[in-house]
Order: sequence, then C-alpha cells, then structure tokens
Amino acid sequence: MSSVAPVRSSDDGSGPARRAGRAVGRALHVPARGIRRATHAHGAGESGLGKLIELHAINGAGDVMITVALASTVFFSVPTDEARGRVALYLAITMAPFTVLAPVIGPLLDRLPHGRRAAMAASMLARALLALLMSGAVATGGIELYPAALGVLVASKAYGVVRSAVVPRLLPPKFSLVKANSRVTLAGLLATGAAAPVGAALHLIGPPWPLYGACVVFVWGTFAAFTLPHKVDEAKGERRARLSTHEAHSKRPGLRTVSRSVLCGLLANASMRALSGFLIFFLAFLLREHPVAGQSAAVSLGIVGVSAGVGNACGTAAGAWLRARAPEAIIAAVLCLTLGVAVLAAVFFSALFMAVLAATAGFCQALAKLSLDAMIQRDVPESVRTSAFARSETLLQVAWVLGGAIGIVLPLNGVLGMSVAAAIVALGTTMALRGVLSAPHHHAGTSRPRVA
Repeated sequence: MSSVAPVRSSDDGSGPARRAGRAVGRALHVPARGIRRATHAHGAGESGLGKLIELHAINGAGDVMITVALASTVFFSVPTDEARGRVALYLAITMAPFTVLAPVIGPLLDRLPHGRRAAMAASMLARALLALLMSGAVATGGIELYPAALGVLVASKAYGVVRSAVVPRLLPPKFSLVKANSRVTLAGLLATGAAAPVGAALHLIGPPWPLYGACVVFVWGTFAAFTLPHKVDEAKGERRARLSTHEAHSKRPGLRTVSRSVLCGLLANASMRALSGFLIFFLAFLLREHPVAGQSAAVSLGIVGVSAGVGNACGTAAGAWLRARAPEAIIAAVLCLTLGVAVLAAVFFSALFMAVLAATAGFCQALAKLSLDAMIQRDVPESVRTSAFARSETLLQVAWVLGGAIGIVLPLNGVLGMSVAAAIVALGTTMALRGVLSAPHHHAGTSRPRVA
C-alpha cells in the first residue's frame, strides 16, 4: 500500500478550480498586504491608528455608493427644472432637519465616552439598514427616500464626529495630530475614488444595486469598528468643552477662552466648508444647464468633480508632508489664495476658471482643516481636546449645509455664483487674518506643545 501514490482528480475539474482559486487568492493577497503595510507604517499599526485608517476607508466607500444612488435618482434622471425641485425637497426634508440635529450630535456623543467603538459600529449598521430601505424607493424617487437619506446623513456625521474625537487617542509616538488626520483623510479620499466607479457600474445593473453594495460595505464596517483598540473607549481625564463661554472665571474652558486664534481658525474653516457646499450644488445645476463646450453635462460635472477631488487629495498629502509651525499663517495664506482665484473666476468667468476654483478650494480646504487640527492640538488642554474636536466638526458640517442651501436657491448665473463664492471666502479671510494677529507669540523659554 505504501507504493500507491495519491491520485489527483482532473476529470471533475476540481484540481484546476482549486488552482484558479488559489491564484485569485494570491492576486488579492498581494495588494491587501501592501495596503496593510501602508496603513500600519511608522507605528500606526501598534497604536491602533492603522485600524482607524482602514475603517475610515470603508466609511468613505460606503458613503460614495449611497451618493451615486441618490444622484442618479434625484438629479440625473429628470429634467433640470424638476431636478432643482427634487434637490430643494431633498434639502428641505434632509438638510434642514440636520441643521437642527447637528449641534446636538456632539453633546450626545460626549455622554458616550466609554462607547465610541459601539457608536461608530452603530452608525455603520444604521446606514446598512437604511441603504436596504432606500433600495425599494430609489427607482421611483418616492417621498420615503428622503427621511431615509436624512438618517444616512445623521449617521454619517455622527461617525465623523466620533472619528475626530478618537484620533488623539491613537497617535503613535512622535506622530503629530496633523499628520495622523492627513493619513486618515487621505485613506477616505482614495477609497472614495476607488468605490465611485464600482457604484456607477452597479447602477448599470439597476438603480438599487449601489445601495446593495453600500449595505455590504457598511456591514463590513460594523465589525471593523470593534477591532479598534479598547483605549478608544477610555475617557480618563476628559471633560466636555464648549465653543464659547461668557464667564471669565469658568472652570470649563471653551475654544474662545483657550485661544482667540483657534476660534478665528474655526470660523475661517467654516467659510471654506460653506464654499464647498455652495460649489457642489451651484455648479451641479449650472453645468447641467450650461455644460462645457463640446461636452455633455455628465462629463462637465466630472471634470469639475475630479478637479476638486485631486485638489483635496493633494492638499491632504501636502499636510502630511508640511511641518506647520505657524498654522494661523497657513490658514490665512490658503484663504487669501482661494479668495484671489474666486475673484478671478467672477471677473473672467469660464469653464477653466470653474475647474481651477474647484481644485483650489479642495486643496486649500484640506490644508486649512489640518492646520485647525494642529491649533486645537497646540492650544486646547488635553482634558477637553477630544470634546473640542467633536464641537468643531459639528459646526463645520452645519456650515456645509448652509452653503449648499445658498447654492440651490441662487439663479443659474455664472458670474453671480462666482461673486457669491468670493463673498463667502472673503468673510473667512477676514477671520483668518484676525487669527494671525491674535496668534500666540512664543518667547524664549516658553514651553508649548509642538504643532507638528
């Protein structure tokens, strides 16, 4: 019997099938190892930041699939006039209640310092269930689609607030907060860029299919949230922060009492976020009605969208590379740059300047947000820093909603739209310059945390 060799069956095809399966597994394993190596580099794997980077990539992929499904239903499937009505209805039912709910998200999540992993998992699971609920209404565009979209938006922003609060807990040794946020944000942008064509391909099968894909992604994210380290749920030494306080003797520091430059930086970032919301809605309708010469409306929107995405990715990458010793100056510089481009776009309105403004806004918004993170790290005490991130992120989300509302009600006049964009940035530039003037001066022998 020892001389009998094992026989491999080839008649049933199981041998080639197994070999093909192993080949596919090896093909997927190589890029997976490369991604894991990148996300866990420089101590991020040991601290747990790598897990958060991967979780944020999952979050970005799921959100963009829902966006593809909503855009195809609310925007692309009907004439322009009807689309404006649908988007206005979307804003009224989805965004307007969110402006009321957004300020409550931060305080509510402050009461769950020991359940941050569960909160992120719950936001993922809620979006998975809502995606299934929306799949039945996405083809018809029924009114039930909008309350579900509101739920998705609230869950997404709740995740964003908790994620901002978690990052300081997962910093590797000798790792700045601005660099950590750059890595997390860049991972989300890359995942969004990779998932968008997948969502578009699923839409070709049928309108509900991007939502089915989003459901699968968010279920994956639900389990991934619990792989974060347990220290994410620790709240030792933390207190709640307020955006401002009128009591000079208050023992609960807020962003205004800690540093005027932080408050000015936050308001400057709010103008950039409002500009982002404005450009998304205004240019979407403007380019649909007046596309780039020789191009379809979809291609015209794609050009501007890709410009904004590339600018944002480049700004995030620059933030990871730049060692910002004067974040107030960086915020003022990028807002002045954005203001200059917006003024040029209003004076010399053209498709080229729209694309340039979108790219500039994306680049400068990323750098301004990373600089704000550095200022909070430098000036806000550690005992309230986590809560301060939650409060600031909530305010920025409200600013995006208000900017989008302006974009949807404004007449489709390119020069008027770019003039409004310049006015929005001008308000933020004023606050940024005030922040530079009120920036803390570092004297010799003064001990201050390093910004980057």
